[in-house]
Order: sequence, then C-alpha cells, then structure tokens
Amino acid sequence: MIQQSKILERLTPSFRELVEEIIAVNQAWKLAGDMDNNVSAIAYSLADLKNRLQVKLLRSYAPEKVYLQIDSTVSTQMEELYGLILREPIGNYWNAAHLPVRVALELLSPQELEQFTIE
Repeated sequence: MIQQSKILERLTPSFRELVEEIIAVNQAWKLAGDMDNNVSAIAYSLADLKNRLQVKLLRSYAPEKVYLQIDSTVSTQMEELYGLILREPIGNYWNAAHLPVRVALELLSPQELEQFTIE
C-alpha cells in the first residue's frame, strides 16, 4: 500500500521540477502551434496546461523563488505578457515562460496578483 506522504510528494513537485515541466510544455505548445497555425485542440490544451502549471508555481513558490513582472520587451499593443521571473536561474533558464495578463486576471485573485507582481 502506498503511503499518503508518498502520494502527496508526487502531487507536489519541487520548484525545479515544476519549472522544467512548464518549459517542456511551453516548447511542446509552440511546436503544436507551428504545425497547425495555432488553432489545433492540442495547442489550446498545451497552452491551458502551461498556464495552470504557472499558476501552481506562483501559488506554491511566489514571491520567494519566482515573481511576475510585465515583460515590456515582448508585450505588444495586442497583448501584455507577464514573465515568471526566477530569483535564481535553473540551468540556462531565468524565467518560467510568459503568462498573458488576461489569463492571469482570470486565474489569479487580485490579492494574488498584488502579492506575486514586482514592478
């Protein structure tokens, strides 16, 4: 019989594991989008998974290990994007991909946004 602590351990990935999973899903999402003009069900599903993993990362580790910051280098007039900035890089990664502001407003409470965002 599997112990409850082992189950919880599997359901609660480490900071590094969660960042690596976000990066992998983000890369898969971009590939799926390139294959079908970003309209395939797989691309939408991967984007949704990435966003939900990012929210899990923020709720579990922000603001001590990761925080939100508007990325003015890639935000456009059409859409503002948050970068999930890592306080210490993991390998060559200093962020955990971008999260559209509109999605953050849907998935996070105003209190969470205030707590997780650095200007």
